[in-house]
Amino acid sequence: MTASTSTSTSIPNTGVLSSLIASPHFLRRVLWVDAATGLATGVLQLLLPGFLAGLLGLPEALLVEAGWAMLAFAAGITFLATRQVVPLTGVGILIAANLLWVVGCIAVLFGGLVTPTITGMAFITVQAVTVAVLAELEWIGLRKASAARW
Repeated sequence: MTASTSTSTSIPNTGVLSSLIASPHFLRRVLWVDAATGLATGVLQLLLPGFLAGLLGLPEALLVEAGWAMLAFAAGITFLATRQVVPLTGVGILIAANLLWVVGCIAVLFGGLVTPTITGMAFITVQAVTVAVLAELEWIGLRKASAARW
């Protein structure tokens, strides 16, 4: 195998990503992913708060409150995703809320009010990164949808 062959096979196919972003359904699909991840995490935190509190080193009350908040977010996102025309103002509010969630995760990690375990730090970090990526994808979808409506 030559160096050029190795290099060409290690570069991700950006055509697939471009194709996904170019889809007229991109924003709606990202909203569904956001709703599904929020629903799954919220349900997990509500069903297993005691277990997760011990595993993650986080207060059970925090996990329960965050679980309910995630279910409320998932319901709101589902509302946005199921409209005939996705309300762009609602998506903008969602992006802002997602960014606030990321700030909240950072505050939990570094604020000193709780002492999460290593697993808890990983859980919070993965959640913050996932929500940040979803906010970025929603921003891309919002800009694309705004441009298409003008």
